[in-house]
Amino acid sequence: MNRITLEEAAVRLRSWDDILILTHRRPDGDTIGCAAALCRALRRLGKTAHICPETGATHLFTPYLEGLLAPVDYQPQKVVSVDIAAVSLITDAGRPWLERGIDLAIDHHPSQEFFAAETCLDAGRAACGELIYEILCQWGPVTREEAIPLYVAVSTDTGCFQYSNTTASTHRVAAALMETGMDTFALNKFHFRTKSWARLQVERLLVERMHRYENGKIAVAPVSLSLLDEAGATEEDMEDIAAFLGQIEGVETSVTIREKQDNRCKLSVRTSGGLNATRVCALLGGGGHAAAAGCTVEGSLEEAEKAILDAIRQVEAHG
Repeated sequence: MNRITLEEAAVRLRSWDDILILTHRRPDGDTIGCAAALCRALRRLGKTAHICPETGATHLFTPYLEGLLAPVDYQPQKVVSVDIAAVSLITDAGRPWLERGIDLAIDHHPSQEFFAAETCLDAGRAACGELIYEILCQWGPVTREEAIPLYVAVSTDTGCFQYSNTTASTHRVAAALMETGMDTFALNKFHFRTKSWARLQVERLLVERMHRYENGKIAVAPVSLSLLDEAGATEEDMEDIAAFLGQIEGVETSVTIREKQDNRCKLSVRTSGGLNATRVCALLGGGGHAAAAGCTVEGSLEEAEKAILDAIRQVEAHG
């Protein structure tokens, strides 16, 4: 394990050229926003930089990648990952670079596996976007074009600054980014106040079919493949669905269980009442943050629900 500071990461990146940036599977606003901002900043410094293609980004995030994806057969000198905590989260397009060796990982997850030659980690930050912002500040004023994806990174990973991971530092970073002149109203409306009809149908069905435990403190929503068909929903309609149940009054721990095609279930756990989500998911081979974590379980929806409830109770029993 070779950990370096933000200042050292900034020096490394400024001294390198021909840089490929990796994002994680099922990309969210943090990994996409970090990659886009870092790529633009490196290009501002005169570097050749690209983002690894085939990110799997939905329509919510593809606009930030325009003109930044690596061309076919691009051979970088250096490879950097952003917001990737585990080897299992590296995309298929990024796998060859894992075998070649990732030079630098920039991350904020306490479950970081230290797979890179050097790692810049601050698990106390709400979003990896905060780290990228501080790196960019060491290269001069952050431009509006860099600030927009960084604001997306920070705001989406904090639920528009409503999640418990939000800190005073998060707000200071957001304020500094806003001062570049971006239209935060349009960004917030697009990412947090606009829902497709299919997404509304998914939410309706989840409320109807969710299971409540411990007098409503725990809410579990199985999301079957048939439910998605019934709602007419696609992956793009499921963005951040894990946070939905936590909006219900009295819910302290919410779990969504997504059925997959190969007898597996993907689970997302969100907490607000003190339960450590990382410890819960770690029992099932996953990881994440104290308030938001995930894992994958073999078996049916019913088997996955039993497994996560057992894990929750085990963590609760040990304080």
